[in-house]
Amino acid sequence: MVTAAPQASAAGLTQVSSFGSNPGNLAMYEYAPADLPSGAPLVVALHGCTQSAQAYYANSGWAQSADRLGFAVVFPQTSSSNNALSCFSWFDSAKSTRGKGEAASVKSMVDHAAQQYGSDRSRVFVTGLSAGGGMAADLLADYPDVFAGGSIASGIPAQCATTQSAASSCQNQSQNLTPAQWGDKVRASYPGWTGPWPRVAIWQGTSDTTVHPVNATELRDQWTNVWGIGQTASGTQSLTGGTTLSTYNDGSGKPAVELYSVSGMGHGLAVDPGTAADQCGATGAYFLDTICSTYYTARFWGLDGSGGGGTSSLPAPTGLAVTGTTDTTASLGWNAVSGAASYAVYRNGAKVGSTTSTSYTDTGLATGTAYRYTVAAVDPSGAAGTASAAVSATTTGYTPTCFTASNYAQTTAGRAHQSGGYTYANGSNQAMGLWNTFTVHTLEQTSPGYYVIADSGCPA
Repeated sequence: MVTAAPQASAAGLTQVSSFGSNPGNLAMYEYAPADLPSGAPLVVALHGCTQSAQAYYANSGWAQSADRLGFAVVFPQTSSSNNALSCFSWFDSAKSTRGKGEAASVKSMVDHAAQQYGSDRSRVFVTGLSAGGGMAADLLADYPDVFAGGSIASGIPAQCATTQSAASSCQNQSQNLTPAQWGDKVRASYPGWTGPWPRVAIWQGTSDTTVHPVNATELRDQWTNVWGIGQTASGTQSLTGGTTLSTYNDGSGKPAVELYSVSGMGHGLAVDPGTAADQCGATGAYFLDTICSTYYTARFWGLDGSGGGGTSSLPAPTGLAVTGTTDTTASLGWNAVSGAASYAVYRNGAKVGSTTSTSYTDTGLATGTAYRYTVAAVDPSGAAGTASAAVSATTTGYTPTCFTASNYAQTTAGRAHQSGGYTYANGSNQAMGLWNTFTVHTLEQTSPGYYVIADSGCPA
């Protein structure tokens, strides 16, 4: 459905050779900023036809957003051995349904990455372009218990086609289904699931001739019906790049579905190269210079710490900095925002406090641990604006860690060393007995590289 983007450097992008069950024959690539704390969100980003994980990493803006907001990204990759154009098989029910094929492979990647990074399993999201967007829609329907939200760019409604011969009809014309019939396709993908349903962003160019704009209307019908809300927008807003945002709120007044219609844009992912907080990506084939879809999608999901769907027009606070740390606290300061009634403070994406001043001290933290903070201005109505760029604060001190293993294993792991057939703890040099697999001790790391015997209990 799309042609190849120019290949870019994959520096920072890492392939995972083994991630578990892989019935869809996909490759897994991943990216995470340095010192990513445990409990951060996880995003899955799916490329379009004839593209690659590397191209999507380089052009889509998701790596930039991961650096700024603090989350990990998985970039699945298909190949010509799966499909002649390296398309994800959104149109094949043997590959795009729960527990099968490519859908099951992506689920394995999520499980692997979430364990690796200690991700918050309640904040896992999926996005995709074109065929990747169609697969993202399928995954949201297949695994509403896995994905809290999704974003479908120039894509197809979930389970629109179940055979390749039906794919062209889905791409090019209305299927003449009611919202309830569209919603039934989602509900049938995981029978018995009653919610919560993922929050879904839909991106579509009005001049797209590859995936016709009617697909955006059908996606809106599908997901508003799943949410049990109407197809009349709760509100509309004009954004940069000739973009109109239509918002569909749930019963609590929080956006459940958002439709971004980009006037005059053809087939591709909306990007807006630059260094401002609301800019991202690089232009290329099917990466179109209009608006940073990644920025608005991340904000809709709440990855910026705003809680998702914030409607305040207040700008992001500038100058956020760590002003001090202790073993259990981190102090922050930032510049005032005109019109702000208060400020919300977020730690690792979750709100931890509010203040009317331009400083805040977070307490009760673990020693020797890195935390990522953002701050958002809150208007008098209580709506939070755009969150600031993130800063990292590391508390002082050291959290003791204990390891129980044989003397041989402690040595090979670098916690002990052997001399003359005997084992000694690194740092303290305490004697641990014979260097073999039969003698077992517990070692406590009391500071970096310093271990003591803690057989009687840990901490020692």
